[in-house]
Amino acid sequence: MSLSILPDHPRLYIPGPTEVVAEVAAAQTRPMVGHRSAEFQALFYDVAAKLQHILLTEQQVFIVTASGSGLQEAAVRNGVRPGRKVLNMVNGAFAERWHQVSVGNGLEAVRVDLPWGQPVRPEDVDAALAAGGFDAMTVVHNETSTGVMSDIAAIARRVRERYPDVLVLVDAVSSAGGVRIPFDAWDLDFLFTSSQKALALPPGLAFAAASARFLDRARQVPHRGWYFDLVLLAQSFAEGETTPATPAIGLFYAAQRQFERILAEGLEARFARHECMMHMTHAWACAHGFELFPAPGYASPTVTCIRNTRGVDVAAMVQYAKARRLVIGNGYGRLKNQTFRIAHMGELTPDHMQALFDVLTAFLSS
Repeated sequence: MSLSILPDHPRLYIPGPTEVVAEVAAAQTRPMVGHRSAEFQALFYDVAAKLQHILLTEQQVFIVTASGSGLQEAAVRNGVRPGRKVLNMVNGAFAERWHQVSVGNGLEAVRVDLPWGQPVRPEDVDAALAAGGFDAMTVVHNETSTGVMSDIAAIARRVRERYPDVLVLVDAVSSAGGVRIPFDAWDLDFLFTSSQKALALPPGLAFAAASARFLDRARQVPHRGWYFDLVLLAQSFAEGETTPATPAIGLFYAAQRQFERILAEGLEARFARHECMMHMTHAWACAHGFELFPAPGYASPTVTCIRNTRGVDVAAMVQYAKARRLVIGNGYGRLKNQTFRIAHMGELTPDHMQALFDVLTAFLSS
């Protein structure tokens, strides 16, 4: 697979936005059509059908013009009834954001903090839900700030067995499209992601899958808002009206082309490529005296967070790579300079990773 980008373009190894191949970027320049036209209707439902394949679901999917944070808000606003609670499992910056979103929507949100670098485990969720009174729980599948991937299948299985009325809401922003997430097989209730991560699209679209159980619950929730009213969106989807509000039509053309490319590569081949790049990154980090930040066995296949055990000047290393048109990320938030992050997602290949490692090794040698 080739990455068709301009020669002078700094290649992105950050966990979003990620590289967009030239043909996908060019798809945005197609002539505009009316968003109530038959042409857009065909485009919308084609993208939706391909999204179902990628998310491994036969259930309701959503495509909205927004960042992933919009659907993060929709999840709790539509999934929690008045007088009931939402459980927010917090083990990183984006899990913390979900708590902020819950509180910002006036919900009774119970926050459970776990050490950064640790996954959310089924027993953590079980212990919190045992208090009772919860309508939903939120968890980040792949915590972008720490490079930790939690075992969502095991968490959902525990919730279904012991708390069948509690909805399982999943942030898969930096994992969907790069990691196998069988929405139906894992019996999840709501999973959302963004266009600009492992799906390798420009920012501006958010995607989700929702269970019938979730939508039944949403119908019991008053004041769901309007733009992110998932009952309204599902109704528009079913009636052939695509979406109530004007969508980003150019981004839909890009999504159609990119989803074609993803499915042509093959999902299992795509997931294997991401895992291969993860192993390459781990091997490089360990060979050069660094340690991985995530707890053993919970490292992300799409972004590696590396502990700065050598005490290098992370900012200088980032600038050194950038001067050579390769862009990596410093640690996020409280982890700045204590860690650095290398993304290996989207359209990057093992050859691209090796090119980065050669540059970083030269910096360490200097």
